[in-house]
Amino acid sequence: MRAHERETTSIAPWLSVPDAGAALAFYRAAFGAVEIEHNTDDAGTLQVAQLWIGAADFWVQTDPDVTPDPAHGGSVRMILSVDDPDAVFTRAVGAGATVVNAMYEGHGWRIGRIADPFGHHWEIGRPLRS
Repeated sequence: MRAHERETTSIAPWLSVPDAGAALAFYRAAFGAVEIEHNTDDAGTLQVAQLWIGAADFWVQTDPDVTPDPAHGGSVRMILSVDDPDAVFTRAVGAGATVVNAMYEGHGWRIGRIADPFGHHWEIGRPLRS
């Protein structure tokens, strides 16, 4: 393999939430997420779902022991890179996200941060072009 070539590898975050059904509804409303697949329990309650936002995928799983902490978030933050971060940021806030950092330009990015209702922090942005 040449130095400038890269293998095809991906990392898909797996988010633990108290209610995967509520998370699925939020991520659809906030980010236009599309459900790829899901698993339910015997009662038909959503337990795990794989979602897409554009070409990026991630998972949500019901974990009743998780306590959301939107003010502090967790030890991992998602970075959602999109063409129109202002529109996605506004849509997420309209769907129930909390603004952590308003949209701004700095460090070569147009970016802002929200906390979703499940305590996960999302940086929403795009690199600035010269």
